[in-house]
Amino acid sequence: MNRAFQCVAAISLSAAAMATAQAGDFTVSTSSQRDGKFPLAQFANAMGCKGGNLSPQISWKGAPAGTKSYVVTVYDPDAPTGSGWWHWVLANVPADVTELKEGAGSQGGSLPAGAVSVRGDNGMPGYAGICPPAGQTHNYVITVHALKVEKLDLPPTVTPAMLGFMTLGAGLAKATVTVKGSQ
Repeated sequence: MNRAFQCVAAISLSAAAMATAQAGDFTVSTSSQRDGKFPLAQFANAMGCKGGNLSPQISWKGAPAGTKSYVVTVYDPDAPTGSGWWHWVLANVPADVTELKEGAGSQGGSLPAGAVSVRGDNGMPGYAGICPPAGQTHNYVITVHALKVEKLDLPPTVTPAMLGFMTLGAGLAKATVTVKGSQ
C-alpha cells in the first residue's frame, strides 16, 4: 500500500468516524407516548379509529454544526399498502426550532413560521392520525432530518417520496425514534 493511499484512507476513516459521532449526538424524542406506545390522542378519528387526531409532540437535540433547517416525518412501515404510510411530512422547519408541540400539525395547530406541511398518504397536508388494523401492532417511525440548506424549493405537488429524494441530497444527519400503536 503506498503512502498517499494510506493517508487518503486515514482521512476518509476519520471523516466517517466524525460523521458517525456527530449523528450519534443527534437524537429525537416524543412525550406523546406511554410506555413506548401512542395513546388514543394520536389515533385517527376515521377509518374505524376513534382517536383525537393530534400530531405527537416531537423534540430533538444535538443537531450537527451547519444545520440550517429540518424535515420531520411520521411514517408507518407496517401499513398494509406495500409501501408503508406517511402520516405527517413537514419540511423547511427553521434551524432554531427544536420542538413541535402536540397538535402543531393537526387542524387548528400552529406550525413554526416558514414550515411547510406536505400532503401525506391520505392526500391532505397535516397530520393524519394512526389507525393500525384491529389486532395488529404497527411501528411508527418519527424522523428528524438536519439539512445543510435553509429551505427546500418544493413544488406545490411534492410527494413524500420526492421530498425524501430532496432531503437525502441536502442532509447532514438524521435521528429517529420508533413508537408502537395498536388497537
